[in-house]
Amino acid sequence: MPHLPSATAFAAAALALASLPLTPLVAGNDTAAPPGDLGADVPAPVTKGETQLAKLLEGRVAGEPLRCIRSMPSQRMQTISGTAYVYGRGNRIFVQRTRDPERINDRDALVTNRFSATELCRFDILTTIDPVNGIFTGAVFFEDFVPYTRAAAAPAEG
Repeated sequence: MPHLPSATAFAAAALALASLPLTPLVAGNDTAAPPGDLGADVPAPVTKGETQLAKLLEGRVAGEPLRCIRSMPSQRMQTISGTAYVYGRGNRIFVQRTRDPERINDRDALVTNRFSATELCRFDILTTIDPVNGIFTGAVFFEDFVPYTRAAAAPAEG
């Protein structure tokens, strides 16, 4: 009967392989592509969420990022899957992209454990749950909030 490697040997081999630097090859060329050169001419595809956010930001100007925003229970929050959370309405809104925006899912409910009753800050503890059965679906790590204000209309000539 042949001798089979132990599970520890397989784990060690997997770790060794995972730590190897991999450099992609360019099609039709047997040399490695220079770092940062692969796909430089191809723009990333625009996602449905990015398109939705762009529409929401039309006619608005970005301001300086903020660590905290005023947040009242009645404040509107919109979830854009795979992209951002948007707080507020009217002339000024705040965009929160989070550390991992691709994990944002508009079917999840955002649960906030705040350090302040009137502010929502980048260091608040947030989780998501399935609103139907209440099961934990993930953790959310906020970044700075970016305010967007409607651009003032240009005065009419006359």
